[in-house]
Amino acid sequence: MQKKIKSPQELKSLRDKARSEIDMRTGQKEMRIVVHMGTCGIAAGARGVLEELVEEFGRSSVNNVTLLMSGCLGLCDREPMFTLTDKSGKEYCYGGLNKQKVREIVREHILGGNPITGYIVRT
Repeated sequence: MQKKIKSPQELKSLRDKARSEIDMRTGQKEMRIVVHMGTCGIAAGARGVLEELVEEFGRSSVNNVTLLMSGCLGLCDREPMFTLTDKSGKEYCYGGLNKQKVREIVREHILGGNPITGYIVRT
C-alpha cells in the first residue's frame, strides 16, 4: 500500500526529490560519473557505491555531476569502480571503492579538484 500525501508541502517535497534525481542523470554538467554495474560490479558492491554517491551529493550540495550507470569495464578484480570524466575530458577510473572512499573522492576530487591517485586504477 502506498503512503497517502497529506499536504501540498509533502507533494512539493516529493516532486523536488524526483526532479533532483532525474536531473542527476540528465543534462550537460561539468563532470560525469559512470558507475560500472556489470554482474561483477554489483557482486562487489557497486549498488552501495551508487547509493553513497547520491547521498554524498545531497549532503555536499553537489549539482555539477551527471551520474550514470554502465556495464562491466573488464577490470573485474578492481570492482566496485566508477569512471569520473572532468570538464576537460580527462578520465579517472577509481576502483576498489567503498563508502568511505566515495566520500573522500567527492570531497577531494569533485569539490576540491584534487584526484586521489591511490584509488585510481586507470586514467
